[in-house]
Amino acid sequence: MANFENISIEKGMYQGKGSLTDVLEKLDPSDNYKGTSLDGLDAFSRQLKRFDIKVSGKGSDCVEKFFQTSNSAALFPEYVSRAVRQGMERADVLSDIVATVTDIDGMDYRSITSVPSEDDKSLKIVGEGAKIPQTEVKTRENLVKLHKRGRMLVASYEALRFQRLDLFTVTLNQIGAYIARAQLKDAIDVIVNGDGNSNSADVVNVSSIGSVAYADLIKLWSSLAPYELNTILAPTAQMEKILQIAQLQDANSGQNFHGTGKMITPLGAKLIHAPELADSKIVGLDKNCALEMVQAGGVVTDYDKLIDRQLERAAVTCTAGFSKIFTQASVAMSC
Repeated sequence: MANFENISIEKGMYQGKGSLTDVLEKLDPSDNYKGTSLDGLDAFSRQLKRFDIKVSGKGSDCVEKFFQTSNSAALFPEYVSRAVRQGMERADVLSDIVATVTDIDGMDYRSITSVPSEDDKSLKIVGEGAKIPQTEVKTRENLVKLHKRGRMLVASYEALRFQRLDLFTVTLNQIGAYIARAQLKDAIDVIVNGDGNSNSADVVNVSSIGSVAYADLIKLWSSLAPYELNTILAPTAQMEKILQIAQLQDANSGQNFHGTGKMITPLGAKLIHAPELADSKIVGLDKNCALEMVQAGGVVTDYDKLIDRQLERAAVTCTAGFSKIFTQASVAMSC
């Protein structure tokens, strides 16, 4: 059983696969602390406790608390990454539209595809000795395009050393929110325009240009068949029109919206506000089989600069891309 108070933390721990927390968990498994006062803390949180660093709440420490020793200084980049990831999770919409997430080690990734014909979709009766119908799965012609999104921390250590960590965390959370919104924009672009493999979404038109009626939502629903319409993305202008549809203004849905702020769900689909979408479009999709997210490395920080207190230009980035799984599992409605 590894003693968390005796682990030596250094820069090299950031160079392997995974985060510093992953490395610490291997050296100091959380399972060893079940039933103790440290139960519920992960390996990184135990290191914060070891050096008595409070990153949130009343009595939050200043940034300089991380730099009392070389071991505690090595924790600072992981604190930054975790705070950014927390901001990404709070602003997360991708989990509502992505069917699966693929983690890769490099920058080149080629997804797979299966384009069933109408005949393939019907599971016919197979007679004795007859050939079983086949579904062809093959790799995409083009690689998934990965985009690096991030922000540069521009501040000196002297400017930050006396700042409270809970306030600094808010700033890092906002960086994470920016990255999440940028990734959502990338995902929407792939859903609507395709991933470079001639698989843009089919487009249907509303019954009356400039307005959205209940009949248009029915048309969106039927256009996805046999896939399920369980998610609708709409920009601000179209969201306002959808919320004003008479059929969606019954007492129960109105009470829920006014009381909780949760959007009503046309035809059982989750309605998501997506300002990144063009004002003239509404997108309907089956989140279970429409989109794959490919990410390389998660949130990455310039650990050398942060550990050495050279914060003047320290980058926090995340590299990810998107690939369509089934082309017909998403439909765009032009308004």
